[in-house]
Amino acid sequence: AGDVAAEDSRQETAERRQRSEQYKSQQVAKLVAEVREFGDDIIDYNELAGIYDFPIDKFQRLAIQAFLRGSSVVVSAPTSSGKTLIAEAAAVATVARGRRLFYTTPLKALSNQKFREFRSTFGDHNVGLLTGDSAINKDAQILIMTTEILRNMLYQSVGMSASDGRLFEVDVIVLDEVHYLSDISRGTVWEETVIYCPKEVQLICLSATVANPDELAGWIGQIHGKTELVTSSKRPVPLTWHFSKKFALLPLLDGKGKKMNRKLRMSHVQNISSPKSEFYYVKGKRKVRTNKNEQGNRSPLDISKQVQLSKHEVTNMRRSQVPLIRETLSQLWENDMLPAIWFIFSRRGCDAAVEYIEDCRLLHDCEASEVELELRRFRMQYPDAVRENAVKGLLRGVAAHHAGCLPLWKSFIEELFQRGLVKVVFATETLAAGINMPARTAVISSLSKRIDAGRQLLTPNNLFQMAGRAGRRGIDTVGHSVLVQTTNEGPEECCDVIFAGLEPLVSQFTASYGMVLNLLAGSKVTHKQKESGDVKAKRSGRTLEEARKLVEQSFGNYVGSNVMVAAKEELERIQKDIQHLSSEITDEFIDRKCRKELSEEDYAEISLLQNKLKEEKKIRNELKKRMELERMAAWKTQLEEFESGHLPFMCLQYKDKDSVHHTIPAVFIGSLSSFDDQKIASMLEDDSIGPGKQEVDSEGQHFCPSYYVALSSDNSWYLFTEKWIKTVYQTGLPAVPSVEGGPLPRETLKQLLLREDMIWDKIAKSEHGFLLCMDGSLDTWSWSLNVPVLNSLSEDDKVERFSQEHQAAVESHKQQRRKVSQLKKTIRSTKGFREFQKIIDMRNFTKEKIERLEARSRRLTRRIMQIEPTGWKEFLQISNVIQEARVLDINTQVIYPLGETAAAIRGENELWLAMVLRNKVLLDLKPSQLAAVCGSLVSEGIKLRPWKNSSFVYEPSSVVVGVINYLEEQRNSLLDLQEKHGVKIPCEIDTQFAGMVEAWASGLTWREIMMDSAMDDGDLARLLRRTMDLLAQIPKLPDIDPVLQKNAQIACSVMDRVPLSELAG
Repeated sequence: AGDVAAEDSRQETAERRQRSEQYKSQQVAKLVAEVREFGDDIIDYNELAGIYDFPIDKFQRLAIQAFLRGSSVVVSAPTSSGKTLIAEAAAVATVARGRRLFYTTPLKALSNQKFREFRSTFGDHNVGLLTGDSAINKDAQILIMTTEILRNMLYQSVGMSASDGRLFEVDVIVLDEVHYLSDISRGTVWEETVIYCPKEVQLICLSATVANPDELAGWIGQIHGKTELVTSSKRPVPLTWHFSKKFALLPLLDGKGKKMNRKLRMSHVQNISSPKSEFYYVKGKRKVRTNKNEQGNRSPLDISKQVQLSKHEVTNMRRSQVPLIRETLSQLWENDMLPAIWFIFSRRGCDAAVEYIEDCRLLHDCEASEVELELRRFRMQYPDAVRENAVKGLLRGVAAHHAGCLPLWKSFIEELFQRGLVKVVFATETLAAGINMPARTAVISSLSKRIDAGRQLLTPNNLFQMAGRAGRRGIDTVGHSVLVQTTNEGPEECCDVIFAGLEPLVSQFTASYGMVLNLLAGSKVTHKQKESGDVKAKRSGRTLEEARKLVEQSFGNYVGSNVMVAAKEELERIQKDIQHLSSEITDEFIDRKCRKELSEEDYAEISLLQNKLKEEKKIRNELKKRMELERMAAWKTQLEEFESGHLPFMCLQYKDKDSVHHTIPAVFIGSLSSFDDQKIASMLEDDSIGPGKQEVDSEGQHFCPSYYVALSSDNSWYLFTEKWIKTVYQTGLPAVPSVEGGPLPRETLKQLLLREDMIWDKIAKSEHGFLLCMDGSLDTWSWSLNVPVLNSLSEDDKVERFSQEHQAAVESHKQQRRKVSQLKKTIRSTKGFREFQKIIDMRNFTKEKIERLEARSRRLTRRIMQIEPTGWKEFLQISNVIQEARVLDINTQVIYPLGETAAAIRGENELWLAMVLRNKVLLDLKPSQLAAVCGSLVSEGIKLRPWKNSSFVYEPSSVVVGVINYLEEQRNSLLDLQEKHGVKIPCEIDTQFAGMVEAWASGLTWREIMMDSAMDDGDLARLLRRTMDLLAQIPKLPDIDPVLQKNAQIACSVMDRVPLSELAG
């Protein structure tokens, strides 16, 4: 009965959606026909609202009315609130008037999705798609493209009217996901688009909720024309926040949604934790349920005796509350909160999660049969695109969606999810970036994600964008966002992010070679004599001053003009206050104050004792340093003995920034220098792991700290020097292979470490080296479980570490501490101490005030750096490079052939790409070899996956290697020229994946090329698509040899086959 009810509900939802789409399509066709018969005067808000079979929201109405008044519109509203409806209504009005609308998105996948949706509404003949390598119906009234393509079209039209430039008959441009303006790598494109857009074209800018939409609207109004702002914070489907712990799913917020649920407070968790459950946690047990009777028998006296927990105890308690994926999934199932998108910030984590729960059956029999049928159809059409290791989970209703999957497979998963045939999708955050894939629930597995520099906390904007996927309009009455307990993040941190407030849009405007060339270029040196006067007038180029006026219209400069003055004034006032207060805490000031407040006799007594105390403290600190060095030297000798044989257990220790003491049970692996691997060697040479290499003088003897590796009981790798060792034990893991003839445990663990990405977090630092940490993997998990907790190890097992020198240093330090303590007592007993203490307390209060002012000063400085206009400085630096490289003459604006090619190309470093493509060495290459060289230019960000079982990649042919080595010399000369002028645009070329591109371009099948490959399917697909995009540009570039253009066409044609060929429709 349950199966039938669920299937009926799903079919009813699909039919309702289909009826709504049919109604909309019919109403659009009817309105277009009426406008053509009676004229466009009949187009008003009521006519546009009438194409929908549901009442539209207030913010949608306000935006449509602003558009009909002829204004540009900025719309800021929550994710999944229906912003696309505004663009759709504008498209209806534009098509009915017989004019054109351009719709831009930040992602090719999103462009494909909008293309399908608009064709369903407006008909195939009215909608086109423009991508880097293909064009479908490019003269259609509605043309969908990525923002970069529109920006490149506008380069040719800067300063012209729409009718004269490339935007013939275009009345409206929609900039979807305009909050990408804050994107570090791509934000410039959105700013350029607004700056270059002809003023008679209406802009509709759709943004997720941000802190400063008024600044965005004000900027567009100033440089483009009348612009109205429409904002909404209301979601069509209300969002409820939950928090998942090991044994419960609880509301995260209180009834009013203003603060954290009391039941989630640490004190509450502490109060309901019985001593027995805490004891079992300490012993390392994972699954413990507190006996209800034991809870009930606890007296109020027991609760009142609860003490303040240390940070280490809080971490332990949180660790005991971390739920397994199955446990959180069970909570969602029991509360009818599926389907869900489950955000995990790594591909590996997504795949592992699917594998972990693939035995959980989430589909009814009829749904499972339908998935099996759809999978069979997909396999027949795209046999190489099937992700075989994901099939078992898919048939149970579980799937992964990330950049490691093929685009075709991701589209298949999206379609099944939208039809209700996948109940849980484990996805990376890229799924939150605009793809229309709403769910009933969004689960965010962690508040932080790993990046190259360590771990990064989610911003409120990131969190709300992911949470915004929860709640399906017309299906759900409420959306659920579930945050999950982790070792480092509890409900307090979750509430901090939720209540922190949204971040503002920040300008990322930077100059590029393409920008400089397209803004400055005038006549072409090759065509100078052939051009008519009219054409010359249009191609007269711009002076630097004229270009500057355009560049300085950036969003950053607009914000800066309003905010910069106030911020700098406040910063100047703060710095004056700090300077004044700093003068009141100097020794000279305190001395004058004491002379004034104390009698001459009292002052002389305290002054003498204070000077003596200062000297004794100095001696104490020197003795402490000597004691520490002797301790470390003793550990160094002991650890050398443990480099072979069994792996001893040990305890590391450190204090965090709040001075809370932490201890870490671990198993010792060995010194870093014992690893025979290039990755480790480069780490030892890198200063970033701390001053462990620096020598420290200990009473005439030199001591050099070394780095060691250990695996902790919480499955984390630790990298440390002798500084961080508390205890080493005689007991440990025996030096016995797990299988006869297999590797020893030490070698196994070393190999597991070498498979990691080596992204270490610095958790403590000292002059004797850093303490660094990195998460372990599933492979090291079982090893970490064998590390015992400290209180289960015998005191008798501790390694004796104290040398006579160390004991003498400890004794000397103790005696000196007693001497310092006695002096302090003597000072406190003096007659004038009370007045002296008041002066010292006032100095401490002033120091705290200075610290607060300095914190405010740092925040203001960061804000000023964000809004400081930097675009023009970079523009000038790049113009110096192109002048010296004879790409364009800045004075006459004459562009040379190399500049023509660079101005027309799309890429990160257009000049470098043009230099390569114009090089005669490419003319002798076969199409597949040309593809390989092009692939080496666009492989940035593509990585081998160290956790994959094989590390195989195809090697490039010797011809390709020779060409890349030759080009490397040219690259070095360009890098030198860029460095001379302060330009930091990367020049990519890398042979690592060229062989994979060459193999595909030579005709190998996908199955052959991916067999035992060390690359993810999605990575290789992305590399090949980038290569095809570059190859597709070559035939269209000016002044490129026809032989190269022909070979590029052949290579692109061969490469564009299943499973890479993506059908946009």
